[in-house]
Amino acid sequence: MFTSRSIQSSLSFKEKIYSIDYILLVSILILGVISMFAMYSTAGGNFDYHTKSHIVRFIVFFFLFFVVSFFDLKVWFRSSIFLYIIFFLLLLGVKYFGLTSSGSQRWINLYIINLQPSELMKIGLIMLLAKYYHRIPTNDVNKVKYLFLPIVVLIAPVLLVITQPDLGTAVLIAAGGIVVAWLAGVRIKFFAYASILFISLAPIAISFLKPYQKARILTFLNPDRDPLGAGYQIIQSKIAIGSGGFFGKGFLNGSQSYLDFLPEKHTDFIFTLFSEEFGFFGSVSILLLYFLIISRIIRIGHLTRSNFGKLFCYGFGTAFFIYVVVNMGMVLGLLPIVGAPLPIMSYGGSSMMAIMFGLGIVMSCKIYKDVPVN
Repeated sequence: MFTSRSIQSSLSFKEKIYSIDYILLVSILILGVISMFAMYSTAGGNFDYHTKSHIVRFIVFFFLFFVVSFFDLKVWFRSSIFLYIIFFLLLLGVKYFGLTSSGSQRWINLYIINLQPSELMKIGLIMLLAKYYHRIPTNDVNKVKYLFLPIVVLIAPVLLVITQPDLGTAVLIAAGGIVVAWLAGVRIKFFAYASILFISLAPIAISFLKPYQKARILTFLNPDRDPLGAGYQIIQSKIAIGSGGFFGKGFLNGSQSYLDFLPEKHTDFIFTLFSEEFGFFGSVSILLLYFLIISRIIRIGHLTRSNFGKLFCYGFGTAFFIYVVVNMGMVLGLLPIVGAPLPIMSYGGSSMMAIMFGLGIVMSCKIYKDVPVN
């Protein structure tokens, strides 16, 4: 039961500072600093455009993380629908006015930043579904009338992202929404029915894939089928990771990276570069750091009293875990290459913004853990 003190949402600045989860805060800061050195390494020890831009973005979005944290959780609860609509309209804007790069139309020019709205939709969908299920009694979650809206708000952005085309991000958006629905109590049989339908339609869906997407799937099954073409990235990635040994080759001494055998080393393959330089020991250290961040997110979800806060933290924590697993599985050859950035580590303003925004809401759940939302 809430005490009269806990019902008051107006906390003093001092109380907010004391309520911060400093383990999560320090973990994010350490990961950010590591990412700066890793980005510096991708440029061969030079402060090139990507390095400077990444450092500035981390500082700016780390400040955003603080700002979001100090807003009352009620603000994020009440603005969930509005934010989802804004992100969805931005996705529509990409479809008609978006910038095209490397055959994909994923960005929209906002003058101060080329924004990739699909990254923000990962957070927006989790927020919306957390709010939706917040008010639905557990016994009613599986009624047909309560299943319609979640299906619509999940499928609509996924279809838009697929047409960009960006199948990897579409899958990650869907994964975040499905996790929240499952945590809210939707029965497993509905996911089983959806899986059967998906498998049945898979042959048709494959016919609509772009040639490069089909090549990625075939390369995943057999990277050696085209070692100088579609299989080049994953082969070089595995060579770089394996050559790192236990302690790595040392900072700025990765041969695969600096001889330019490894493509996209500042984005999707940043973990490969780090593993080559710091070896198995460094890779495990990064994994432990990610595990610590995810565990703190889940713990905050356990502490917060609002159902919205719990669903958001559990959903975002699980989605964050999926982002890490997909990226690392991709560079290790365990999953197809889908263009999924490694949270905070990879270069990319939209991805950094979305992750920091999500972490800020998590911290808001911690600071206002005893404040109910309506």
